[in-house]
Amino acid sequence: MATAQEKATPCCGDNNSPNSSAAPLRPKKDWPTTSPDSMEDPSRNRASVATLIRAVDTFPDPPPKTASTKGITVMVRAQTSHPLDPLSAAEISVAVATVRAAGATPEVRDGMRFIEVVLVEPEKHVVALADAYFFPPFQPSLLPRTKGGPVIPTKLPPRKARLVVYNKKSNETSLWIVELTQVHAATRGGHHRGKVISSKVVPNVQPPMDAMEYAECEAVVKDFPPFREAMKKRGIEDMDLVMVDPWCAGYHSEADAPSRRLAKPLIFCRTESDCPMENGYARPVEGIHVLVDMQNMVVLEFEDRKLVPLPPADPLRNYSPGETRGGVDRSDVKPLQIIQPEGPSFRVNGHFVEWQKWNFRIGFTPREGLVIHSVAYIDGSRGRRPVAHRLSFVEMVVPYGDPNDPHYRKNAFDAGEDGLGKNAHSLKKGCDCLGYIKYFDAHFTNFTGGVETIENCVCLHEEDHGILWKHQDWRTGLAEVRRSRRLTVSFICTVANYEYGFFWHFYQDGKIEAEVKLTGILSLGALQPGETRKYGTTIAPGLYAPVHQHFFVARMDMAVDCKPGEAFNQVVELNVKVEEPGKNNVHNNAFYAEEKLLKSELEAMRDCNPLSARHWIVRNTRTVNRTGQLTGYKLVPGSNCLPLAGAEAKFLRRADFLKHNLWVTPYARDEMHPGGEFPNQNPRVGEGLRTWVKQNRSLEEADIVLWYVFGVTHIPRLEDWPVMPVERIGFMLMPHGFFNCSPAVDVPPSSSDMDDKENGISAKPMQNGLIAKL
Repeated sequence: MATAQEKATPCCGDNNSPNSSAAPLRPKKDWPTTSPDSMEDPSRNRASVATLIRAVDTFPDPPPKTASTKGITVMVRAQTSHPLDPLSAAEISVAVATVRAAGATPEVRDGMRFIEVVLVEPEKHVVALADAYFFPPFQPSLLPRTKGGPVIPTKLPPRKARLVVYNKKSNETSLWIVELTQVHAATRGGHHRGKVISSKVVPNVQPPMDAMEYAECEAVVKDFPPFREAMKKRGIEDMDLVMVDPWCAGYHSEADAPSRRLAKPLIFCRTESDCPMENGYARPVEGIHVLVDMQNMVVLEFEDRKLVPLPPADPLRNYSPGETRGGVDRSDVKPLQIIQPEGPSFRVNGHFVEWQKWNFRIGFTPREGLVIHSVAYIDGSRGRRPVAHRLSFVEMVVPYGDPNDPHYRKNAFDAGEDGLGKNAHSLKKGCDCLGYIKYFDAHFTNFTGGVETIENCVCLHEEDHGILWKHQDWRTGLAEVRRSRRLTVSFICTVANYEYGFFWHFYQDGKIEAEVKLTGILSLGALQPGETRKYGTTIAPGLYAPVHQHFFVARMDMAVDCKPGEAFNQVVELNVKVEEPGKNNVHNNAFYAEEKLLKSELEAMRDCNPLSARHWIVRNTRTVNRTGQLTGYKLVPGSNCLPLAGAEAKFLRRADFLKHNLWVTPYARDEMHPGGEFPNQNPRVGEGLRTWVKQNRSLEEADIVLWYVFGVTHIPRLEDWPVMPVERIGFMLMPHGFFNCSPAVDVPPSSSDMDDKENGISAKPMQNGLIAKL
């Protein structure tokens, strides 16, 4: 992700653009790092901690290892990249070149294909050291106090990259760790300066597919003579109209074993070759079975099993404006402007974000997409209070409920088989976000090892979110209002026909909301004349949309009031219980909240229960609030579901983690993917979460990781054709006994000068920000 450029971009639409008088964002060198006082001289913050690190410039470079003042080693060289910053384009190039040079033979080197290059995230104590002494705003309190005082190294450990490499000639998958040292040499055209730390072959797996493979697979299928003949039977001779989506094979039997790299494409056909906005998914081609060897790019199996006529061209099929489809475009929408005349309230330094009392770091990986690191809340005299080490969406699964071919095998693992980050959009020209925006670029490797950049991949902006709090005293008629504003960090990706927007919202009252927005185009099936399907909705002549589900897994490495290195969290479940009739409930109206400590991993496999208002609280076992209760953050479920499939469903052997809405584990560095790192063609049952929790590790006081599985059951409507309007699902992390009183008290009261007598509106501000209707 880019760190050098700051982009302040109004929305693309004229109706939503700020006026010309709005002040642009300041360039990066002017962004304050800790307070407005540091805006004119950013070095002031570094100088302000000179008393802590006793930095002196009289030592040669590098300094003697014994150079120190009062037991504190001198820091003489600034660090250029924070340990959690995503890999830069130069670092990715160095990592790829290092691995390629380490190939044993020319054949091995030529066969290397690069699936993923990501940062090896350092241990938490390294991050704490960086935040304490190397990167502003300096936070020495993050490090534990020792009798002799803190010892500060002269520099942080070298950054490392982890590479997933597929060898196209040997069909082997290998993992490499590369230490990145003099990366700057690569940008000057010099030789790579990486160092291979380790490498190993991972047997019996297939890594995620790549866009280059998909394009090559489509070309191979289109050139296959029996396929062309089958399409000719359906009245299609122009192969430019044909769309081949190379879906991963999944695992349904031993024939899908990872000894071969397989794809089972789905076929669609457009009606017009010169219509860029045509919905090609409106004409599925059914009855054709294709199996492709993705290693050698050859068709292994082909069968024209059933001649199903192509659905007729529906005039409503396209997603171009209404007038082009015989409708009428709406013309009664007047301009809506999002204006921040004084610029945004957030501050950005590299990937470090400060807004209101929140601060965190933004990361990005090809698999997960957006990652939020080191989330903390600044709470007055209590200072920086950690909430979470790391937040991200680590997997999503989309199983379909139609038992007919080919829909029964549609159960995509969109993160593990494809990569959410690698499929992300450039938001540069879109109206995905309104107002003043800070964009972040994302860098990743392509299949052949080149570096690609998604410009404006992550969007950071503020949003008005209605009323945060209001109360009116009926005796005096006076009202107090707090308007809610939230900071939103998001990215959007496309996986075949569907779009997914992933959002993290930070609120002024301490809440964090995780939200997924689903939209795009339905994956459809064709019908014989007069046929209907009980497993879907008929949405056009000869066309139906199968029922299906979408599941997402959020991984939350929590740190409620815990410094790095501390493991003082536990999880309790709250259920509302109705009091038994008797002397304690003579009026039969009593109910209460009952707490249960989840003591171990097997005990913490839990499901949502709206009938008991079930939720879970992550508590600090050592910190209390003013009433003596343990401080905590609670996970509040939104709407949710479980898989609507039999226990022996094939996709559940790879997605066993879908069987529960909540899993809790103690932090382990290598436990990142709930279905295992390589779910593609995975023959192993229950790999990942199901295997880890068998250890039944204690959770009574631990470094807690929450795995929340949430989903939606989609029964398509006629109104979902030709496009599916956004559907939102998610959950909330809310303070629970964390603050001594509501942070909403600190939010500035709402006030406004309004005088629009033409429309019957007239109001004026009163003292203390009160608004009264005249």
